[in-house]
This record gives sequence, structure tokens and C-alpha cells, in this order.
Amino acid sequence: MAAPHRPTARRIALGHELRELRKKARLSLQEAVEELSFSDTKLQRVETGLQDLRSAGDLRRLLTRYGVIDEEEVERLVAVQREASSREWWTPLATELTAGMPRFLGIEAAAQEIRAYHPTIILGLLQTEAYARTRHVSAKPLDETTSEFVDQSVEVRMKRKEALTRDEDPLRLWAILYEAALRHIVGDAELMREQYEEIAELATLDNVTVQVLPQTMRGYLFEHNFSIMYLGDIMPTTVQVDTPFGNASSVSDKRREVGRFSRQFEALSRSALPPEDTPKFLNQLSREITA
Repeated sequence: MAAPHRPTARRIALGHELRELRKKARLSLQEAVEELSFSDTKLQRVETGLQDLRSAGDLRRLLTRYGVIDEEEVERLVAVQREASSREWWTPLATELTAGMPRFLGIEAAAQEIRAYHPTIILGLLQTEAYARTRHVSAKPLDETTSEFVDQSVEVRMKRKEALTRDEDPLRLWAILYEAALRHIVGDAELMREQYEEIAELATLDNVTVQVLPQTMRGYLFEHNFSIMYLGDIMPTTVQVDTPFGNASSVSDKRREVGRFSRQFEALSRSALPPEDTPKFLNQLSREITA
């Protein structure tokens, strides 16, 4: 499989560079856009990776204001801006995605490593298609969604999962699953056995680590799921937490929040079983569900 095309990663990287250049020039957002054709609000969205400038002319004028006059450097940033304007693979499905999901997908696609904790259900990146579909179908009457929405949601989830097994630069994943999430029956026993086997198989990959947090543990327990996404050296590490409204809009790259969730993950990891015990634990669950 070819290396992934990541327009959002380019957009986040470009925004981060532009923010650093603006700070180096000692300009506020308002000062940076004076007499330019876009607002300080748009520039702020560009710097956080939520939007791209589209116009190479706008980017060149902004770089001139920041004192970037080396033509080779300007052309490099223009090339990044051109790639950042490309469509992502999920763009045709954007109208069917829940609020905040496109942004989350973009950041996830830009990630080199993800550390995730889930206390209630199996992490999406580890789900089988049957597990994911059954979950969506069971929620369909409650969320008042359509069959088309279910199909597209499952398609997106399976596409995201491909990042773990792509040939070049696979996503590194470290997942902690609470025992209660693994014991919660979705569908029937056969579906769950298949799900346990899938987790065990993925855990054999060099880029995937899975730990189980047993219900008998006495250490630190956190009640909400979260993902810490590491985007590389030139982009800020970002934390994502699901909201009660069924979207993935709670995203932050603030150092204080990233630090807090990183400490939580480390505490949970210390309380969890070692990764080498995961296959044995899953086999035991499979035997229990069969019985």
C-alpha cells in the first residue's frame, strides 16, 4: 500500500509554522492581517489547522509581512499549502459525519502515534466490522439515524483501521481497554469471539500494543475515554475526548491538557496488565463466553 496522502497533516504543519513565524515577527493576529484580504479569525483557523488559505498569493503576502524573503523557503511553504488544499478520503462523506468528526479524522490521519484509553466499549481502531455495525444498528433508533448513515459510519471506521496495517509508515497504537468494555456483549457470543481474536491478532503487530485494565485493579481509574495523538516534531500533540452528544468535537493541543491526559494514561498503564498477558486474557474471555 502506498504512503498515505495526508492533506490535514500538511495543513496542521503549515499552520504551526505560520504561527511560529508570526510570533517571531512579534505580530498579533490583527496586525498580521492588516490590509490583507482575509480576517484575523480566518488566520487563527489557519494556524490551528482548521482551514487553509487556498490562495498562494495570500500566503506569499503573509510571508512577506513576516519577513520571509528567501524564495526557496517561500516556494517550499507554497508547495505545502498546495498539498494542504487537497481533498481528504472522507470528504465525500463529510455531510453524513457527526459534528466535529471531520476535524478529528484529519488529526488522526496526521498522527504518527496514538495512545488511547476506552473504559466502556472496544476502541474503534480495534473493532471488527461486525462489532462496529452492530453497535451502530443498536443505537440507530435512539440517535434517529438512517441505514445509509450506519453504512457510511462503518465504512469510515474500517478505513481508519487500515492505518495500522499499511505497508509504509503504519500508525503506532498503544491502547488500554478496561475489562468491562471487553465483557460488554455486543451482538452474540460468536461476534465477541471474533472480536477477541481480532484484538489478539492486531496486538501481535510491532506497531500495536494492547493492555487490559482489570476490574480488580485498585489503582487509578478514569471514567472517560480519550486519545492522545502525536503528530511529529513540528506539530503539537493533541488530545481528543468524546462528548455526551455523540461527536468527537472536544479536541485540544494545549500543553496543560496534553500533560494532564498523558499523566492519566501513564497511571492507567501502570495499573493495567502487561501487554504480553493480553492474548491469555482474551482467550480466557473467549472460553467464558462460550461456556
